[in-house]
Amino acid sequence: MFVHSLQDNTGIILVDSMESRINTAIHMLFMNFDITTVWVNKKRQVVDVIYAKKWHLSYFPKKAAQYVLEINTSHMNDFHIGDQLTFCNEK
Repeated sequence: MFVHSLQDNTGIILVDSMESRINTAIHMLFMNFDITTVWVNKKRQVVDVIYAKKWHLSYFPKKAAQYVLEINTSHMNDFHIGDQLTFCNEK
């Protein structure tokens, strides 16, 4: 929130302690731009992908997720439900 733009190659990943639909919901209040949001479960599988519009009250994933990836809208078609992801910096 409160930034003016999101570069194409940047984003944020939010991690919750367990899978949930409620805890991984997002809001777009005070956002100055739209984003692509990708929800990922504990098995690192994509469970939902949306185009999140600025100032929208809330978005919930279709299924429980543990990770929320918020990235530039140019990546909207790069992720699909069922995709298996790998996080490079995991220990």
